[in-house]
Amino acid sequence: MTVPTDEARDAAPHPQPHPRRIAVIGGGPGGLYAAALLKRLDPAREITVWERNAPDDTFGFGVVLSDETLGGIEHADPQVYAELQRRFTRWDEIDIVRGDTRHTSGGHGFAALGRKHLLQILHERCRALGVELRFRTEAPHPSRLAEEYDLVVAADGVHSSTRETYADAFRPSVTTHRCRYIWLAADFALGAFRFEIARTEHGVMQLHGYPFSADASTVIVEMREEVWRAAGFDAMDEHESVERCAKIFSDALGGRPLRSNKSAWTTFRTVVNERWSHGNVVLLGDAAHTAHFSIGSGTKLAVEDALALAACLTEQPTLERALVAYEEERKPVVASTQRAARASLEWFEHLASYLGQPARQFAFNLLTRSRRVTHDNLRLRDARFTSAVEREFGCPPGTPPMFTPFRLRGLTLRNRVVVSPMDMYSAVDGVPGDFHLVHLGARALGGAGLVMTEMVCVSAEGRITPGCAGLYTGRQAEAWRRIADFVHARAPGTALGVQLGHSGRKGSTRVMWEGMDEPLPDGNWPLVAASPLPYKPGGQVPRELSRAQLTDIREQFATAAARAARAGFDLLELHCAHGYLLSGFLSPLTNRRTDAYGGSAERRLRFPLEVFDAVRAVWPPERPMTVRISATDWAEGGTTAEGAVEIARAFAAHGADAIDVSTGQVVAEERPEFGRSYQTPFADRIRHEVGVPVIAVGAISSWDDVNSLILAGRTDLCALARPHLYDPHWTLHAAAEQGYEGPGAGWPAPYRAGSRPPRTGRTDAPKPRLRL
Repeated sequence: MTVPTDEARDAAPHPQPHPRRIAVIGGGPGGLYAAALLKRLDPAREITVWERNAPDDTFGFGVVLSDETLGGIEHADPQVYAELQRRFTRWDEIDIVRGDTRHTSGGHGFAALGRKHLLQILHERCRALGVELRFRTEAPHPSRLAEEYDLVVAADGVHSSTRETYADAFRPSVTTHRCRYIWLAADFALGAFRFEIARTEHGVMQLHGYPFSADASTVIVEMREEVWRAAGFDAMDEHESVERCAKIFSDALGGRPLRSNKSAWTTFRTVVNERWSHGNVVLLGDAAHTAHFSIGSGTKLAVEDALALAACLTEQPTLERALVAYEEERKPVVASTQRAARASLEWFEHLASYLGQPARQFAFNLLTRSRRVTHDNLRLRDARFTSAVEREFGCPPGTPPMFTPFRLRGLTLRNRVVVSPMDMYSAVDGVPGDFHLVHLGARALGGAGLVMTEMVCVSAEGRITPGCAGLYTGRQAEAWRRIADFVHARAPGTALGVQLGHSGRKGSTRVMWEGMDEPLPDGNWPLVAASPLPYKPGGQVPRELSRAQLTDIREQFATAAARAARAGFDLLELHCAHGYLLSGFLSPLTNRRTDAYGGSAERRLRFPLEVFDAVRAVWPPERPMTVRISATDWAEGGTTAEGAVEIARAFAAHGADAIDVSTGQVVAEERPEFGRSYQTPFADRIRHEVGVPVIAVGAISSWDDVNSLILAGRTDLCALARPHLYDPHWTLHAAAEQGYEGPGAGWPAPYRAGSRPPRTGRTDAPKPRLRL
């Protein structure tokens, strides 16, 4: 037997996965581009595209593609790329118009063309390659195609019948959102990507517009459902709607008319599928996923899907492995885009709450709404605009937003960074020891404006684990006093806050690294809660608190607060989140009481508010109090964002100086939607609807994120946990990396020599010649 050399192996053709006969359902950009690529990569393939509409039928107008996507097209098919380049309209400015005020930001870089032109380019490419295009023809049933063809590419859109046929396999989730929109066009070119806000007697409406040719622009008009109905659009026909939209946005249009193309008002639907393939059927584009038009990514995602699918079918040895690889490659990218799109569409859903912001801050908020454009990124694109926003916000020259001071009652924080409460599980009999002194002291020396303790328990029975710290004895209070004295003496300018709480039904468990939320093997203590419901199946069932026990616990909180005041803490936070005792009263999933402390939202708030009032009564009046809440339970039937607004409103009415907005950990069966800064929208909403300062927390990891959130007005303070475990001097290092040396980030005298990044070895030196 002859063994081939490495060179011969490399030259040999890859084993064919390889579907020879391919059916494509849907003649949109994604389906057509997939067909063209698959045929180009293997001309022997027999590929048929079914499109039920005529070749020139299209229900959109312009299409926006990113430079990244265009780069992929250029590499995969230079001929298509050349045709696109010839047709593209390019611009780099965004106009944000609110009333009589317009702000322009440049440096963004867009490329658009008409959807009809894009389809024509793809039609011609498919025909030239030998793809069979069947227009005005319904595709056969997917099951029949799956039998007759080696591969079925379902690119049949947001209302995909293929997805519904195999719903048990794909397991789709479709979420309908709160705004109505209509897709229109104007017969002139806007000079920029334009967002225009119209305040009408019926409510707020917005226009999204951009040019896609030298003489045409896409115009999308959007508003919340209740505004749409109040304005009477639900009773108008297509012609009346188009005329009314042109009248409302006559300034943006220069008095010109709008035109439609079988346009209808609709609500956006976010499509997510657990799986993208089933047997030899694979989803592509809107059939697999959707992302809101406000980040302009529907066609972009479909084209990228086509690129990835074609590549995986070429690279993998079997169809099965190719489809798995396609899904593994695309799912994380799409999930990231959908998170950004969700943030963007929800921003527009709550647009009315931002209209009180100063004009430039409003514009910055809009530009950074999806969290993909950040403060630092926008500074690179348009330094003049970003500097103007900073000046309007009140940043002194050379001062990043995160290093501006913030006042809560009688306490002025030197910057906007908070070391978030983090349970250390290292106390003995509730007494914080040397570990706590070093842990909290190091983070205080690290420059944060406020350093928070872990949840400090108000009784031995209120501990989460045997390692939890407390404030229910004088010895514990003295130990805390030692830590507070160190912080105030060695880290002047840093405030120290205490978080008071009671574990409720989540107590008597092991320390985190031995099994989080797992019961102790021995030495358990009895648990109490709003209702006798265990946190996890098979866990200890707590006793429902009686009225007398409620009074006792309220007094335990007040006693602990008085000790905290004498220990020298600068701020006190009441822990009403994460399923602990007070949180357990707030959530309808954990409070099943039938007395005055259960039932309606008002009654569920009663005990936490009683505790707040008792603590506020003994806490020094000049020192601030905050409340941490879980703004959603991430579970059906639990606390919602709307409910969280009312919870925050109630605490603010009782004197809370700020709301620390977290989420979840209330029920074990929660399904959080994780992602960068994923809890921030809840804080943002509370801040604008309640008018109370907020602390945002949750996957905020960079100083760029902090600057962006602060400058956009989405939060007042940012709390970071894991970044401070990784780097106790995170804040000082953030200052050094931004070249900031002002009062918002004072280096302790012994550390000043390290206030600039250390030098590293040169990487640009001439290399020695090692060969002739």
